[in-house]
Amino acid sequence: MKINLKDLNDKIENQDYIQDLETVKYAAISKSKSKIKPYAKKMVKEVVAAFKHDSLVQTQLAVTGQRPVTFALETNIINLPYANYKKVANFFEEGQEYGLNVYFETRSEYVNVSHFRIDQLATEEEIEQDSDAVVDKLVDAIVEKIKVVREYKKPESKAKTTKTTTKKKTTTKKKATTKKK
Repeated sequence: MKINLKDLNDKIENQDYIQDLETVKYAAISKSKSKIKPYAKKMVKEVVAAFKHDSLVQTQLAVTGQRPVTFALETNIINLPYANYKKVANFFEEGQEYGLNVYFETRSEYVNVSHFRIDQLATEEEIEQDSDAVVDKLVDAIVEKIKVVREYKKPESKAKTTKTTTKKKTTTKKKATTKKK
């Protein structure tokens, strides 16, 4: 599927795209690839269906628990989330058509300082030719990001260094001035 910049912006602005959100608890997926795979398979299947219907898609998997994280697949012409769609015009020209790619997004305050990570997962051709390989790639990416989230240590906030400045007491003695006559 190819899309021009105006149509892309209009579709995103009007939320004219396939949307899906599934919520699971960490316990339901644990760190097991076999438990993550059905969710990944569903997400990839939705992307394939969107391409078949010449539609954009945003499918999300929200993992709840001690360190919540949301994974998403979005189709776009650049690695920018739909939330930043107005910035796409900075990189592309009006009137031309561009191919869509599938981007894997991770949102969590435990992923990095910006709380967001986006990577290209596949091209349209790759996902249509071998969706099982893309599912496996997505499962690996989710497992890797869950590990990052669980091991993330927030940067220590810069402690305010309190400078204790002690003022030196200075005593000045007044000299007796003698007037000369």
